[in-house]
Amino acid sequence: MSKECAFCGKKPQVGNLVSHSNIKTKRRFNPNLQRVRHQDADGTVRTLDVCTRCLRSGVVRKPVVRTNG
Repeated sequence: MSKECAFCGKKPQVGNLVSHSNIKTKRRFNPNLQRVRHQDADGTVRTLDVCTRCLRSGVVRKPVVRTNG
């Protein structure tokens, strides 16, 4: 699973983990990515890794789920 949003390109950032004694070690801030199904403008459905901000803002268009009955 790639650590990059398919729409906005959000990637992991690097920062410091600071302990109680103020010792600093490197750490990564990973984006909150979810694997969702997205329907393109031409109707094709793909599974993409998308950050939660793009999901919430409505950038992702989910396909219609049809049931038999």
